[in-house]
Amino acid sequence: MQLLRSPIRDYAWGSRSVIAELQGRPVPSDGPEAELWLGAHPGAPSLVEWADGPRSLVEVIAAEPDHWLGAAVVSRFGPQLPYLMKVLAADAPLSLQAHPDLDQARAGYAAQTAAGDGHRNYADGNHKPELLVALTPFEALCGFQRPELSADVLAGFGVAALEPVVAALRAGAGGLREAVRLLLCWPPADRTGLVAAVAAAELPGRFAAEQALARRLAGHYPGDPGVLVALLLNHVRLEPGEAVWMPAGNLHAYLRGAGVEIMAASDNVLRGG
Repeated sequence: MQLLRSPIRDYAWGSRSVIAELQGRPVPSDGPEAELWLGAHPGAPSLVEWADGPRSLVEVIAAEPDHWLGAAVVSRFGPQLPYLMKVLAADAPLSLQAHPDLDQARAGYAAQTAAGDGHRNYADGNHKPELLVALTPFEALCGFQRPELSADVLAGFGVAALEPVVAALRAGAGGLREAVRLLLCWPPADRTGLVAAVAAAELPGRFAAEQALARRLAGHYPGDPGVLVALLLNHVRLEPGEAVWMPAGNLHAYLRGAGVEIMAASDNVLRGG
């Protein structure tokens, strides 16, 4: 057994207490601590405590893959750790995002590498299905709810500009896709006013949760039409020990809480607001 020293990603939405408490460090931490990465992804690999000093887990595995992974794993996945584990701690909502399947990841990564594109959507050629188990009460948006329910929600805000989106949601096959397209392609000059109008609306009691969510997200991301796309998703609440599964292509966002994630060894994130 070897001791690992694992890196912490300091994204702005991170907690200043959760990971520090888990590691027995002073609270609050000096800055936000969003994700503790435990694995061998090149973006932030764990370090192995070695006799002559720390070594990247990537290098350790590459030197003796059969020894550290086993011949069966190497035969199936190649000489790399096929998963990445994280401790995630969110004090603020993350972006709406989806992760590619394996074919999409390989094609996207190869195309952007060939083009020499410095602004990459694909950090690697792996897919990124993920499972999160809650450590604390946890909130997430996970997958699209029934379009007819989303239509009722958006109509309830009483914002006339959203009528084409509501009509698309009620139109049947293809309507959800069109509704999302309308929202994400909203004219930039009108986005701030639209999000502000939704946040200021008074909804009937049956939509109190959606009203609270819209105001909360608008407070973090004023003028972002992703606030309205979020209202089309399932709002999931987990208790400690419960889990949520995010397959490839599933639009989602973590809103608040701490959990342990296990995923394929990838950092591919396609953002949707």
